[in-house]
Amino acid sequence: MRSAKSLLILALFGGALLFAWLTHGTGVVRDDPARNIAIPADLTVPLQVQAAYNDSTMFFRYRWPAEKPGFFHDILRYQDGEWIVEGKAVPGPQADGLHEDRVAMMLDDGSVPEFGRYGGYVAIGAGLAGLTDEAPEEVTKYLPQTRNRLGAWDDMADDAKLAAQREAGYFLDLWHWRGGRSNPLGAADDQYVGSKRGGDAGKGTYGTNWDKDLNQPKMMFTSGHGTLKWADIQAGTVTQDDTYALIPAVTVPFDPNAGWQNGDVIPRRILTPPEGSRGNIGVVGAGRWTDGYWDVTLSRALDTGNPADDKILKDQGAYQMAFAIHRNATGGRWHYVSLPATLGLGRPGDVTATRFQGGTPTWGDSWTDVTLFYPGQVTWPMLNNARAHAGAEYIAKGVPVAYRHSPEQLANYGIEQEFKPQIKRQWLFTLLAGVLLIAAFGVALDVTLKNRKGA
Repeated sequence: MRSAKSLLILALFGGALLFAWLTHGTGVVRDDPARNIAIPADLTVPLQVQAAYNDSTMFFRYRWPAEKPGFFHDILRYQDGEWIVEGKAVPGPQADGLHEDRVAMMLDDGSVPEFGRYGGYVAIGAGLAGLTDEAPEEVTKYLPQTRNRLGAWDDMADDAKLAAQREAGYFLDLWHWRGGRSNPLGAADDQYVGSKRGGDAGKGTYGTNWDKDLNQPKMMFTSGHGTLKWADIQAGTVTQDDTYALIPAVTVPFDPNAGWQNGDVIPRRILTPPEGSRGNIGVVGAGRWTDGYWDVTLSRALDTGNPADDKILKDQGAYQMAFAIHRNATGGRWHYVSLPATLGLGRPGDVTATRFQGGTPTWGDSWTDVTLFYPGQVTWPMLNNARAHAGAEYIAKGVPVAYRHSPEQLANYGIEQEFKPQIKRQWLFTLLAGVLLIAAFGVALDVTLKNRKGA
């Protein structure tokens, strides 16, 4: 009889311990491409910023670490008579390194008051491309009041209201430098975030190098510049000093009879100088990667003459901004972002722009250090939902995010949101394992006491 009880006790303990072992120790945070989840190895990245201006022009300089330079975006690889696309976007890093590095800055003049308190979070609406629950059609960043209902990505305000918002300045000015699709031209992409993330009026820097009717590329390098090789791209031996982009000076119409060989490569993007308001932002010199760091300087007229596209900057003005970078062959939402920061032109701010005389600034060693963080899948509707976010009441009161959270905390919070169901399930497993162990201990104690009384 005692032997049977002892076996029962051992079985209870063993079963409880086995359950605990099976449900613990492996963790729940892991890459899951099927759910558009890829967690970066580094949750925070440093960014350095400088700003200066003269009578007519604004300058920003950015510096951030990257293991290697990302200046390819996607390419066409020749194989057995066909041109194959390499470099399609994926969750997290692109395996062949074919996704350009980028730096972006959103800028406001106070017309989007939530932006100055919560930064880029206000532009992360429901349904965005790359989220686990992304919409069935592509949805880019957008501001809350461009929708009739918070969280309704497909319930857009009517055209008249959107036009009035834009006229009133309810948009974010987006400065967007691309290592592959703009830098070779000495240009950045002048964009905005309003009802969507879009380009300013005019023409951007890149188009697709593919002729659908002829089923072949449109352009190729001139004969004097040869071709790129797939093996060299994979090995990382192509440098910024090589000819790697289809800019006008080195391109000619595609010749299908040029003696193509397996492994020959042509960029999938044709680059041409931007036009109109979309071409307002230039690169001073060229963005360069050296010794593990990108160093990029952008410039734009203080007053572009396009107030419906750009935030007009003035001496002694105060503005709000937030930064983001892509590195290590990542695209889409797999970037690092900053908390909102203030910009002062000749007046104090988190970043103070110094006024100078002459054509270009002489940069010193004084930088503003910004900590960027991986934001995960945290949306503006979720942050304003008291059932989903304990801090929703503070947002309702207008308490800035920086008063309550550090970048490191926000990175961890973003990951928690990506794995919220799994974390909850793990908590339930932990609770159940604890109950089983307590029950096994209770049975063991009861049997022990009865055995002593019987003795």
